[in-house]
Amino acid sequence: MRRSPRRLSLLLPLLLWATAAHAGVQLTVDGVADPLKAAAISGVELSQYAKREVSDAQIRRLVERAPDQVKAALQPYGYYDATVTDELQQVGRDWHVTLHVKPGEPVKVTDVELQLDDSASKIAPLRRARRAIERLKGQTLDHGAYEHARDALSAQLTANGFLDARLVTHRVEVNRANHSAAIRLAWDAGPRFRYGRVHFEGSQFNDGFLDRYVPFKSGDYFAQDQLLVLQQALNGADYFAVVNVLPDIDEAKDGVVDVTVQLAPAKRSIYTGGPFIGTDTGFGVRGGLERRWVNRRGHKWKNELVLAQKLKTLSTLYSIPMPGDNQRSYNVGANFRDANTATSQSRTLELVGNETRQWHGWTRTVGVHALSGTFTVGKRGNEPDSAPGIEHGRSTLVFGEASLTRKQADNPDFVRRGWLLGMAVRSTAGSLLSDASFSQFTADAKWIRAFGAKSRNRLILRGSFGITHTDDFSALPPQLRFFAGGDRSVRGYGYQSIGPRNSDDRVIGGTSLLVASSEVEHYFTRNWGMAAFVDAGNAFRGTDYRPKIGAGLGLRWRSPVGMIRVDLGTPIHDDRAHGIQLHLVIGPDL
Repeated sequence: MRRSPRRLSLLLPLLLWATAAHAGVQLTVDGVADPLKAAAISGVELSQYAKREVSDAQIRRLVERAPDQVKAALQPYGYYDATVTDELQQVGRDWHVTLHVKPGEPVKVTDVELQLDDSASKIAPLRRARRAIERLKGQTLDHGAYEHARDALSAQLTANGFLDARLVTHRVEVNRANHSAAIRLAWDAGPRFRYGRVHFEGSQFNDGFLDRYVPFKSGDYFAQDQLLVLQQALNGADYFAVVNVLPDIDEAKDGVVDVTVQLAPAKRSIYTGGPFIGTDTGFGVRGGLERRWVNRRGHKWKNELVLAQKLKTLSTLYSIPMPGDNQRSYNVGANFRDANTATSQSRTLELVGNETRQWHGWTRTVGVHALSGTFTVGKRGNEPDSAPGIEHGRSTLVFGEASLTRKQADNPDFVRRGWLLGMAVRSTAGSLLSDASFSQFTADAKWIRAFGAKSRNRLILRGSFGITHTDDFSALPPQLRFFAGGDRSVRGYGYQSIGPRNSDDRVIGGTSLLVASSEVEHYFTRNWGMAAFVDAGNAFRGTDYRPKIGAGLGLRWRSPVGMIRVDLGTPIHDDRAHGIQLHLVIGPDL
């Protein structure tokens, strides 16, 4: 339908008049800084019209109310004598409003009176919460800080078993003439509750098995943090898809609280598999089967098969958890390994039995290994085993091992602040059940710290150290000798291609190892970045340490399957090694 020119001529003035009748508001507050400035802006109705049109009548009513609104907004921060003047200007279609604020003298807290039962005051978390309130004396009155400290003490009463605690007095008395305030608080703590029984619902295990995960006993004082420890322990056990720890507070009688734990079993069997690639191993496939629980006693069984160009392994591990504060478990397993590196080949079978537990924040493992197999050392490429200078060996070694590992990370997927430290000691009992005696110590460390704007840069430091004493070095298989070079050692060199050489100039490994690395990453986007690195180190014998140096650049991608690192490294000042080496690693930072 067409509109007539006459009708359009009548509508146009009406539209122009309606547009002219509305305008936006630009608000400025001066005389105070944040947080007072932010409080003043958010406390006035004018702030709601920054992107809304307003009529002449509206703006004048809003400006008239603004001083009282600013004064009210400043009172929670202790400023009760503020003065506010306004200034209104029209610039074109917009209104500019300036509020000039003089906050005046702030109100100080001159007295804090706090009443709390003696039985509650003796408990450390409650003492700390009480001191936080008492420290408000002498400070400018801040209602937000006061309420936070008050509520924190109430929360600690509940968390430490005073489930019937009541806040009977809570007043802030302000004397505006003297610019002073007094805080009056009083709690009736009531009785301190204790734990009763723990009921597990939906468990697939024998009665009593899950009791070992409970960090408290019946009759202990109720503490909410222990319920969190229980929930984390049951989640960490990897038996359950659902874990709900519920104190039956509403049903508590005679100061005793029972706890109900609602459980739903997780999927019992886990199948894993897929292709992978790494420059140390080549292209390969990996498959695994894990039984989260084998029987009603909670035993676990894990199996893995790896078939790669340079590495083939078949491993099995059977674990018997012993739940408790130290998360102890007994483990027995076997591992068949067929490895082919730049300098060695080995085919070994290893049996292991150990105990693992948490120890002062560390993961401690103590056990016995039996290792037997054949190996060649010093081989280059595909040359025959009969080539001169290649060393052949067959040995059986039975040795004890003790290790400690610990790590901290702010984010397991992408660490901005974190570190890892691991140490291990291995030793035979002389030549008992072994073809040679040896003692060995190894240590590995890694440190990561983000820096710069928006933490888009990371500094990564890494180091490895090892030393071995043996009466027959030739009887040690390659996995008990030290080599350097590769993705996680000195980049720019092939995997385990660096080490002492025999009289035929073939790398045969050493009794000591020292490697250090420094790397800087910069991320252009959230997921993409680059790296520059310098690695140095070598395997050696005695004190003949001459480090090899590798340096290069790399690409970083935070992919959906984890961090992918592609590095191009080259040897520095090495007459034996030249060119560029590709390194590819997929996996977590620590």
